[in-house]
Amino acid sequence: MERIVEPELMDDPLQARAYAEADFDRSDQAFTERFLGLLGQPFPRPRPPAPGSAVGNGIVDLGCGPGNISFRLAAALPRARVLGLDGAASMLALAAERQQRHPGEWLQLHFLRVNLPLTGAAPAGVSPAGADPVAALGGPFAAVVSNSLLHHLHDPQVLWQAVGQLAAPGATVYIKDLRRPASAAAADALTERHAAGAPAVLRRDFRASLAAAFTAAEVEAQLARAAQHWSEAGTHGTGWPALTVAEVDDRYLEIHGRWPG
Repeated sequence: MERIVEPELMDDPLQARAYAEADFDRSDQAFTERFLGLLGQPFPRPRPPAPGSAVGNGIVDLGCGPGNISFRLAAALPRARVLGLDGAASMLALAAERQQRHPGEWLQLHFLRVNLPLTGAAPAGVSPAGADPVAALGGPFAAVVSNSLLHHLHDPQVLWQAVGQLAAPGATVYIKDLRRPASAAAADALTERHAAGAPAVLRRDFRASLAAAFTAAEVEAQLARAAQHWSEAGTHGTGWPALTVAEVDDRYLEIHGRWPG
């Protein structure tokens, strides 16, 4: 099945609300537990931060949506800074709404509207134009995670570029996403199997996301291209890491490893 791209941002308020109210507990918990297993305990500091600096103890969640994963990570790792980034204002409004309902909790958790790629200038409202966008976000980070962002991106290198910018030496990288099935019939079957009882907007989006997702072979090619870019750029004085790409269950891919250094 050929890839069919879908909109990069999920910024419709009704769509965002449907996702926030949907029951993703099982998949969100599976993501969190898998990440914690890769991370190890206690929360590592890949590079000892300078006095007064928090660099090295933060987690950045790319494409955080309404914050499902960000909230779970903040609860599981209360000593870690957690930063959720998304380009959709409607999604972030729901994350803020949830946080406001529980004042005093998740004090180390923050959300910010940021569009990828992180180039040219710091995010609006974070620091003056021309500043280093990674430093403006409080990075680099000890862990970079992303759940179900990759298939939204028309250019997947946008994600891999961001991972390379935001990861501190020794950082844990964990990316999980859907994978594209071999045929439209297979996509229809997966939609029926996993979204039959979901609201119509979620069924529609799940089917579209399957068509927009990448195969394992395509992700391997993306990482090879990213490695070439990083080798030519020499950013952070490191090469691109050898990330593992694996098929999980009947519909997911996971990509994980540690940033060199």
